[in-house]
Amino acid sequence: MRFTRRGFMAAAGLTIGAGATTIAATRESGPDTRDPPPKAEAPPATEPSPDFTRFASGDEWDNVRRQFTFSPDMVHLSALLLAAHPEPVRQAIEAYRRALDTDPTQYVHENNDRLRDASMSAAARYLGVETKQVALTESTTMGLALVYHGLKLKPGQEILVSEQDYYVTHEATRLAARRTGALIRRLSLFPDIGEVTADAMVGRIVENINDKTRAVALTYVHSSTGLKMPVRQIADRIVEINKKRDEADHVLLSVDGVHGFANQDITMESLGCDFFVAGCHKWLFGPRGTGIVVAGKRGFKDVLPTIPSFTDGASWAAWQKGRDAPDTIQTGWGLMPGGFKAFEHQWALAEAFKFHETIGKQKVAARTAELATRLKEGMGAIEKLRLITPNPPELSAGIVSFDIEDMSPNAVVRKLRERRIIASVAPYARPHVRLTPAITNTPAEIDYALEELGKIKADPPKSVSKRS
Repeated sequence: MRFTRRGFMAAAGLTIGAGATTIAATRESGPDTRDPPPKAEAPPATEPSPDFTRFASGDEWDNVRRQFTFSPDMVHLSALLLAAHPEPVRQAIEAYRRALDTDPTQYVHENNDRLRDASMSAAARYLGVETKQVALTESTTMGLALVYHGLKLKPGQEILVSEQDYYVTHEATRLAARRTGALIRRLSLFPDIGEVTADAMVGRIVENINDKTRAVALTYVHSSTGLKMPVRQIADRIVEINKKRDEADHVLLSVDGVHGFANQDITMESLGCDFFVAGCHKWLFGPRGTGIVVAGKRGFKDVLPTIPSFTDGASWAAWQKGRDAPDTIQTGWGLMPGGFKAFEHQWALAEAFKFHETIGKQKVAARTAELATRLKEGMGAIEKLRLITPNPPELSAGIVSFDIEDMSPNAVVRKLRERRIIASVAPYARPHVRLTPAITNTPAEIDYALEELGKIKADPPKSVSKRS
């Protein structure tokens, strides 16, 4: 992974591909008048700010780190929320924006299909599928809603979900069931996460699949606990179940994959699921407001369209001829929501995939595991800290969740922020603190976070004055 900064930028596709002559001409038409990124306000500190340049790793990962414009006085350990854009993505967004501002109607007319399809093809290449198996969306939430609301469900059929899934899965399936007359059944994946095993979770899910089960809705990596699900093992068991069913009644496996997407070395083949949904503005460091739905080998035939598509030629042709459009979606173009987009972001998505592929998917996954493991192992020595995320790498990814005795998660996040470390709280009924190292972090930053975690103590109780 040795590359110079200039070599990295060239390999990452900064020129935005052959044929984008309008962009090149626009960018060269005058001086760069872009405003500098706003400076983040640092929290007040009682001591001088630490010298964060000491966190440089001294290896090839510094080249990756330099592609970002993070505030240098903070340790950014919340990659799971909303990503910063690396330089190739920033440059692409800006170039497309300038081209659109020069002549939006003509530029969209002449370039949208080519540039949109380039982003779809990049996603397909990254996950090892054909372009027709990909639909572009704007977020994980939108993608899950399109899948669950579009599922061909009959009254009385079930969607099986877990108690540990996120709000979006619970709400999207609930609304789909209310509309179709289907049922939702929830199961708990484990009684105690401290004793969780892959075999036990697979067994619980398979045992709860019955003749009414039409879909299993899972989360690949849980944003609350950091637990990584054994998706492939579950998929293999569902294949065996489906051998005894008519095709129209096959159990479909749909996965909210956002927190394992671009930090694990995966393809659709390695997962084996029917639908994989992810936002691209988290671990992929893609443009904000972008996401994907990817279909497995069965394609999109089990899903009906929800939002009118501008990219499905059959629907347009039927409308123009006064006929009803076909119900079956043949490709991702039929699922993809129509309407005008933040085109510069959608088109620049291709650069985010190139950025990761230039580094290497395996290297990204290995680096994420290295930093997360370092963090988890260090937490074992901190008094009053309880690690929530399982230790084994097969049951975890980049999210590290924990609690500190006698302190609320929000209080811990606040105290970390005072120490210039950005953490987050899982927005669940049972919240935990989360630190999420990514390829933008260094081992020295992990060690600094562990050192400061060891110093955190609960505030003393406030004294209550007694009336005389």
